[in-house]
Amino acid sequence: MIKNSISFRLWGRYALFTDPISKVGGEKCSYHLPTYEAIKGVLKSIYWKPTIIWYVDRVRVVKPLRTQTKGTKPLMWSGIGTKKSSLAIYTFLHDVEYQVEAHFEWNDHRPELAKDRIDGKHFSIANRMLEKGGRQDIFLGTRDCQAYVEPCIFGEGEGAYDDVDELGFGLMFHGFDYPDETGLDELHSRFWHATMKHGVLDFPAPRACVIRRFVRPMIAKVFTEGKNLLAVDVEDEQL
Repeated sequence: MIKNSISFRLWGRYALFTDPISKVGGEKCSYHLPTYEAIKGVLKSIYWKPTIIWYVDRVRVVKPLRTQTKGTKPLMWSGIGTKKSSLAIYTFLHDVEYQVEAHFEWNDHRPELAKDRIDGKHFSIANRMLEKGGRQDIFLGTRDCQAYVEPCIFGEGEGAYDDVDELGFGLMFHGFDYPDETGLDELHSRFWHATMKHGVLDFPAPRACVIRRFVRPMIAKVFTEGKNLLAVDVEDEQL
């Protein structure tokens, strides 16, 4: 069995986890919990290659859930290609901290990258990038919400909801089914009924989500070594 699991602490001053259906403009209000897709975005910022697919196993909510409403000036695109500022009210989560446990699997829909499925390589790189705080900037739902990561042991320390048996949050956005991860030339959104038990969210695997919505046709990006993907030996030297 390959080594493919990591756990880390994730924290930030603000977070904004929204349903993408409601992100067309105007006011935005964060879910009280992080979405699977947002945490997967954090994992990709830590380390990602098309050879692997990240899966979020569970998230522990460490700090109490608190919201803060602020006036913002998002940039809006006009019909002639220019942008201007608008005024909107966003409701953020404030002072958040989580513990995340996740793992990756080989992307079987990328047969052209089969020779990059090297046991131990991606696990080692992911851990090195995690110790450095991520390969790219970390965000909590949106670029306005800067975040930080560091390795941790999942479950260590006290959490605000350790003694709460169960909290239900209703139907929530889970994530997207992208063509390069499903083999279909379609983009779908997934939803699930979120329940937190003793402060922990156990995310179902994407294939276990039965509530889906077709978004639009989409074709997976093609990666070619030496063109838009570094050769395996070159990348190993750089990392």
